[in-house]
Amino acid sequence: MSDLLRVVGVKKYYPVGRPRLGRPRPLLKAVDGVDLTVRRGETLGMVGETGCGKSTLGRTALGLVEPTDGEIWFDGKNVSRLSRAQLKDHRKEVQVIFQDPMGSLDPRMTVEQLVGEGLAIHGIGDRAERHRVVADMLERIGLSPSVMGRRPAEFSGGQRQRIGIARALALRPRFMVCDEPVSALDVSVGAQIVNLLAQLQRDFGLTYLFISHSMPLVRYLSTRIAVMYRGKIVEVGDTAQISEGPAHAYTRSLLEATPELLA
Repeated sequence: MSDLLRVVGVKKYYPVGRPRLGRPRPLLKAVDGVDLTVRRGETLGMVGETGCGKSTLGRTALGLVEPTDGEIWFDGKNVSRLSRAQLKDHRKEVQVIFQDPMGSLDPRMTVEQLVGEGLAIHGIGDRAERHRVVADMLERIGLSPSVMGRRPAEFSGGQRQRIGIARALALRPRFMVCDEPVSALDVSVGAQIVNLLAQLQRDFGLTYLFISHSMPLVRYLSTRIAVMYRGKIVEVGDTAQISEGPAHAYTRSLLEATPELLA
């Protein structure tokens, strides 16, 4: 299985506080020299405590955050060296599902406008064709096309997350970052979303980077697991390998501390 995404020596530092006595401002090392690969068709689960840098790394991998140093390679191309036209095409290939569906959906827009927004931005199809695509996406994520004229506030949290997934899928991406997509939902609704993501992966041949603080969830969904701690990847391996023989003390603590919610 070949690599679709390669993260090479990526760092993301943020200045914090104020400089003192002529010294430069101290730096928060959110991501501190990470090398990582995501293989075509797999789900790579990235697990770590809140604030360890995993969401920053996910956004950097997508190009939503510019790295302080390092390179992002997608399908053999250095993303930082793409022309403006190439970068626009690249953005159709990579999408993200955010943690807070309400925060990521414009409350003033209808479902049809939200799901079809990317299609309109990229000039894909006419209005009738975009309408058909939106209807198909809604059916695939378990909502009726009849909801297209409604707005996000009229839906439950799980339904809003489904709308966010439909919006991400509309451009038919190859790679998706799922950034804590069920942490804001209750367990039963979250399980439905996880099963939906697994089904969509099979249907569309998607590659996922699945970010979570839940080791059981990552073990359930992922082909491989990357463990992140204080801005660094401390361990990467197949799910069975990580589960049965973790090499790093932090990985062992995650396995020991988290209850088995998904069997």
